[in-house]
Amino acid sequence: MAEREKYLLDESRIPKAWYNINADMPVPTPPVLHPGTMEPVTPDFLGVLFPMNIVMQEVTSERWVEIPEPVREIYRLWRPTPMCRALRLEKDLDTPAHIYYKNESVSPVGSHKPNTAVAQAFYNKEAGTKALVTETGAGQWGSALAMACSFFGLDLEVFMVKVSYHQKPYRRIIMENFGAQVFASPTERTHFGKQVLEEDPDSQGSLGIAISEAVEVAATSGGKKKYSLGSVLGHVMMHQTVIGLEALEQMEMAGEYPDVVIACAGGGSNFAGFAFPFVHRNLTEGKKTRIVAVEPASCPTLTKGRYTFDYGDAAAMAPIVKMYTLGHTFMPPGIHAGGLRYHGMAPTVSALLANGDIEARSARQLETFEAAVRFSKAEGIIPAPESAHAIRAAIDEALVCKKTGEKKVIAFNLSGHGHFDMTAYQSYHHGLLEDFEYPDHAVEEAMTHLPQVPGAESKAALIVR
Repeated sequence: MAEREKYLLDESRIPKAWYNINADMPVPTPPVLHPGTMEPVTPDFLGVLFPMNIVMQEVTSERWVEIPEPVREIYRLWRPTPMCRALRLEKDLDTPAHIYYKNESVSPVGSHKPNTAVAQAFYNKEAGTKALVTETGAGQWGSALAMACSFFGLDLEVFMVKVSYHQKPYRRIIMENFGAQVFASPTERTHFGKQVLEEDPDSQGSLGIAISEAVEVAATSGGKKKYSLGSVLGHVMMHQTVIGLEALEQMEMAGEYPDVVIACAGGGSNFAGFAFPFVHRNLTEGKKTRIVAVEPASCPTLTKGRYTFDYGDAAAMAPIVKMYTLGHTFMPPGIHAGGLRYHGMAPTVSALLANGDIEARSARQLETFEAAVRFSKAEGIIPAPESAHAIRAAIDEALVCKKTGEKKVIAFNLSGHGHFDMTAYQSYHHGLLEDFEYPDHAVEEAMTHLPQVPGAESKAALIVR
């Protein structure tokens, strides 16, 4: 039995550089394409949405990118985060497996999202940006960016998916507390939002729609507002790697190394942040750790989607990337894991899955909440519905060990707490939650709306530097 349950690093051990997986990708990452010309985008095109210092991070092939000291100073408010041995959960499961979790819920806004929000706010402030605009699903990203913008004196507008706007009012209030304006998407504030509401006045929204609204506002602002994204793109994945880099050091403190690394996956940011440093060890040191991404069965991007070029948003205004996608017209059901309802997946995560370097599985809503409740009763932490998908997979892996008698080391990312998800837990305990598996025919129909990219195969072989 381990001598202690928590493995803590002092502030001096906050990583001094982010890990950029572009340096070690075993397969080329296809280029980002212009939604109009369908040719590789130029930095100038991306500069309409992002400041140039972030654009340069998006395309760099440097393995290590220095973390600016003002960013590390704010990280010290909550980083390094604990790595915990789930001894009580192990006992409850009666498993020989050793289960560890990285606790990102201890950040000021309760999730992993500030790792990139603070970085993006810093770079925008440095570039002279005055205001940002973004979207949010469950509200964790919006909360994080609102806090970061408050720290750096930036204005912020947030388009929050309507179903989450009503399901999770306290996350909206957090954003407003930090000075952000929050709108239930789709709205009447944008041309695309009006179009959606004309076709479906009762639309509950989607991340794809909210992204379209945010991109439209930024692109038509004449440079006055820049767009900020909480997942999917390379610079976001990179900023999150502070999670896994700390975890590597903490596993050394524990005297063990994971056989299985698990994280939930929506757009890919917390999965990449936790898993990519372990993928790095697999790719460069010959480690054999299994890397598992877990998603909702109702939004099965990696497990039922197609690996192809698609728009990043519902309005087909955002750049086109090659990724696992359910189609940009995808309308998710109103499940409570709002942060996992995006139609696509980060291009780097997608490429690794297509190449066999990582695995993917899906979990239904009821079994996910069952795992969340079991974890909270054992460990005393109520997880966000998103994080509960990783818990479900970790428990399943531990139960396999119980059957086989194997003593595997399992590590997962607890990417956020569930303090503002009580309506979801209430529905679960009252038997009101339902399972929904996204049907194959809906995926096939969505595939008919994919962009027709000329020479897609040759483009897929290109890397933009």
